[in-house]
Amino acid sequence: MDPRAALHRLRTEVAKAVVGQESVVTGLVIALLCRGHVLLEGVPGVAKTLLVRAFAAALDLEAKRLQFTPDLMPGDVTGSLVFDPRTAAFTFREGPVFTNLLLADEINRTPPKTQAALLEVMEERQVSVEGTARPLPTPFIVAATQNPIEYEGTYPLPEAQLDRFLVKLSVPLPTRDEELGVLRAHHAGFDPRDLKAAGIVQVASAADLAAGRVAVARVGVADPVLAYMVDLCRATRVSPSLELGASPRGATALLLTAKAWAWLSGREYVTPDDVKAVARAVLRHRVRLRPEAELEGTTAEHVLDSVLATVPTPR
Repeated sequence: MDPRAALHRLRTEVAKAVVGQESVVTGLVIALLCRGHVLLEGVPGVAKTLLVRAFAAALDLEAKRLQFTPDLMPGDVTGSLVFDPRTAAFTFREGPVFTNLLLADEINRTPPKTQAALLEVMEERQVSVEGTARPLPTPFIVAATQNPIEYEGTYPLPEAQLDRFLVKLSVPLPTRDEELGVLRAHHAGFDPRDLKAAGIVQVASAADLAAGRVAVARVGVADPVLAYMVDLCRATRVSPSLELGASPRGATALLLTAKAWAWLSGREYVTPDDVKAVARAVLRHRVRLRPEAELEGTTAEHVLDSVLATVPTPR
């Protein structure tokens, strides 16, 4: 089976439960192809959680959901040693991270020590307890959600952890027609808690993802396009509006996602337009505004728009 066709069918399946949001679904597919993690940001009620649940239901992969709360402990995420009185020994009880797709719901509602428990998990794809490293299943990605407007009782993710996310996807409010479609679906009996009743079936497997990764790795990138990626990242480091620009890891993420975007678009080479298509999702969470720029109403999106407009595009 053609892995590209299988991954394109994901959109059709997710659309049975979620109206619109095609760009967010594409971002999730790219993350799977690149073995990267995704941060979904949007106001309450735009179906962030439903989107990931529907995405997981259309994949032949194991998925678990973890609701992050202020009282969540690191062991609740990674797992911990538990004493077994029958054997008088400690055994390791796996946490919810031992899965293929982890939905970390409202990740900014848990304290920093619990957020930090995900650092090794996201980077090394393993859990170390008492000096023993336990590898996670393959593939493994974290799809985390957060609310950008509510600050009471939240703990903003530190830059070191934000950098672990391959892309940050903004989940927008639906258009009028899309919102009308949501109401019609609910009026017809759609229940967001019952995805099986919505008719979602598994249309892509781990084998499709593996074949897709092999194909993405073969996508060609010319030197001028590589230089363009580097120039974009370096431009963020000298922007007067930013106190923190994109790191070299950001440039690497730009390369990986641009190759995946090109392959999903049916091409075996990357164009500058492919780079522009993924640049905002890859870089928006890797830059930090200066306080004075923030007070003036500047946003990371404005800065990235300016960078994309001013850095010369190779021909």
